[in-house]
Amino acid sequence: MKNSKIKSEEIARIAGVSRSTVSRVINKYSNVPAETHDKVMKVIQDYNYFPSVSAQVLAGKRVCTIGLFLIEPGNVSSDSLTNKLLVSVIENASEHGYYVLTNIIRDTKNTDTIKSVKEIFIQNRIDGGIFIGAAIREPLIEELTAGGFVVGIVDQKHQEYPQPNRIVANFNNDSGMKQAVAYLAGLGHTRIGVINGDMKRLSGQTKYEGFQKAMSMCNLNTNPDWVLPGNFHKISGYDAIQTLLRNTSDLPTAIIAANDSVAFGAIRALKEHGLQVPEDISVIGFDDHVLSEMHHPALTTIRVDFSDMLKHLTTDVIAKIERGTTDIKEITIDCSLVVRDSCRRI
Repeated sequence: MKNSKIKSEEIARIAGVSRSTVSRVINKYSNVPAETHDKVMKVIQDYNYFPSVSAQVLAGKRVCTIGLFLIEPGNVSSDSLTNKLLVSVIENASEHGYYVLTNIIRDTKNTDTIKSVKEIFIQNRIDGGIFIGAAIREPLIEELTAGGFVVGIVDQKHQEYPQPNRIVANFNNDSGMKQAVAYLAGLGHTRIGVINGDMKRLSGQTKYEGFQKAMSMCNLNTNPDWVLPGNFHKISGYDAIQTLLRNTSDLPTAIIAANDSVAFGAIRALKEHGLQVPEDISVIGFDDHVLSEMHHPALTTIRVDFSDMLKHLTTDVIAKIERGTTDIKEITIDCSLVVRDSCRRI
């Protein structure tokens, strides 16, 4: 294997052709005689030559790479759900012949971080990007879509004026919360609390709105003392229960958590205070985390098919890149109740 850093000028000299002929061969133009084409290709193969990405961009070619940006200030490696999302994008992009450039954005207000992300798009190092963990309104994403870049976003809705280069994917949180509340009501629960997610995120808001609507549909009152703040991390579920038990002895008989990680934290805090799940308090999660079935007790939850959602989003982003379709896309994934052992009839 010869030096792969050889330049196109050297390929042209060795093959005895002009540099423009080498360029036409690389870019598969039809106006190159077969004999000349074969001669140039032999030199390219002999010298292990690959055109530079910048040269391909200047020639108007795609780099067949999408960016995957995770907005997360905390630990990523230990969170199996986040890793599932990342792997789903990579797997589906690979099936379409695309590479994935990944990046973790710790702080969307850090000017240096935002500048570096924008440069990746502006320099055409990627053909489009997918964002996970974005707030409801993220100035960086607004700027990129306004600039015409293809962007896919998990957990958002289209803004007031939809943009054809923005593809959003979210969960039917309203349906999920209705299923959770209806299930608990069917078990005889009327005193139901909730641990919210991050209210700056669409899922945080829509899950709580869905909870309120579901309680009203079941003719149940929402006790503000049992509406507990949280985010989407295990520690927030733990802290929410600690606060609840510290502030009142009037407890709900069931709690719905913003996701399964939050439910895990809540169950741990309840056990530390001598309360058993589901004997003393029933707990229901949301997402169907990979560990939920193995948890003790096995967690009743609302299942969301993240792999299916990311498959649709990745496929649509690549289709937008390659075909430039202008139809506005919003992907909504339905969810379903999974009954296990963490809720009981009263």
